[in-house]
Amino acid sequence: MWTERGWPVSLSSGDLTLRPIRHADRREWTAVRRRNATWLAPWEATNPDPGGYLPDYHEMVRGLKRQARAGTGLPFVITERADEGGRAPLVGQLTVSSIIWGSAMTATLGYWVDSRRAGRGIAPTAVALATDYCFSTLGLHRMEINIRPENRASLRVVEKLGFRDEGLRPRYLHIAGQWADHRSFALTVEEVPEGLLEPWLARQRAGG
Repeated sequence: MWTERGWPVSLSSGDLTLRPIRHADRREWTAVRRRNATWLAPWEATNPDPGGYLPDYHEMVRGLKRQARAGTGLPFVITERADEGGRAPLVGQLTVSSIIWGSAMTATLGYWVDSRRAGRGIAPTAVALATDYCFSTLGLHRMEINIRPENRASLRVVEKLGFRDEGLRPRYLHIAGQWADHRSFALTVEEVPEGLLEPWLARQRAGG
């Protein structure tokens, strides 16, 4: 059932598309990340093991694809509408991870967006697309997003979409070289019977 309805999948809204990450994205992904190194550095996961390292691009993609095949993750890149040359530029990444089935039916979501596209509603639209898919198609019950208290841009994303603040998780993840506190936000499917995307788009059209 997972392979039949769960993955691979592409999700779109207007000019925005979430599609599976590919090994062939390495050059563009690396260029976008390099250009955004300073922008992303305060929120980047690090390895607390002094002798450890983070995977390179191809290792990361292989790991994400294993999670997708096992039904424990959905690794997307975020792209915008194709330009005149037919190229859909990569503008970010969104990963649904730690999917737990059975009695929990829950998952965790994380994302980043190119600083050049910040403030255009890309992150909330992508989060809404992925969350609606997890709720309506996969049948998950709960989606969680963990954000550093200092990350005002990401806090605005969950605020816009109505995620509920579940409180502080002290020293939750190793970020930028230290154990960092996070605030945990979540929604259950009962809290958003109309989904997230349509109400969000309606607020955008109304200028909210």
